[in-house]
Amino acid sequence: MAEASVPILMYHSVATAPNDATRVLSVAPEAFAEQMALIAGLGLTPLGTADLAARWRSGLPLPDRPVLITFDDGYEGVHRHALPVLVQHAFPATLFVATGWIRGAHDTGGGPDTMLDWHQVRELAGAGIEIGGHSHTHPQLDQLDDATLRSELTRCARIVSAELGEVPASFAYPYGYSSRRVRRAVRAAGFAQALAVGNAPARRRQGPYALRRLTVRRSTGVAEFERLLQGRSIARAFARDRALTQGYALVRRARRVRRKASRTRV
Repeated sequence: MAEASVPILMYHSVATAPNDATRVLSVAPEAFAEQMALIAGLGLTPLGTADLAARWRSGLPLPDRPVLITFDDGYEGVHRHALPVLVQHAFPATLFVATGWIRGAHDTGGGPDTMLDWHQVRELAGAGIEIGGHSHTHPQLDQLDDATLRSELTRCARIVSAELGEVPASFAYPYGYSSRRVRRAVRAAGFAQALAVGNAPARRRQGPYALRRLTVRRSTGVAEFERLLQGRSIARAFARDRALTQGYALVRRARRVRRKASRTRV
């Protein structure tokens, strides 16, 4: 029997008028509503991230035609536009917050557009949205030294715990970048599972700290969205993304080698 695959949808901003920095990875509110209606119409069963990981760890069966709905960063439109639609359909979802981008006491001022505040994050959690970690300042984690990496992860976990009264169980890598060292650090920081990008369906064999997701962006039409849900033509849909990712991986690997060589000379 073929291993079950699960589409994990990765959203960012849901906005009518996003700024230039967030436009490509944003989704119009009308498009988001249409996409959620399609999920309902196709009879898919949305899960939370922790629920999926727990089922795969324990060997419990998945529900019929599972799908995950996730949001990265913490944009205000998740509360304004996405939450009413999710509540309408009684869909669970997961929001991964970069704690230094959420408006309030911990705000670093680095948020790329209008971000959530902690009152809104608590309202999302109260509506059944799982709140996960996404680092503190949203850096490329695999480019950090060990101490800074540990600080980014533990600070994020501490802030979420303090603001919500619950330790976050799930994590999403900023930009999707990770490495074996980063995955070990995420686990050591107390996160039980983590999501990458990869633009492929998630499978149990990927392991709980490298589950892949599918990017939903402003240019994703309803026909393409349905193909993503059904696992069809995914390689073709993300061919350009894969080429760019492979090229940038070489650049980042070269940077790491240069940094190691520089530390050795010192």
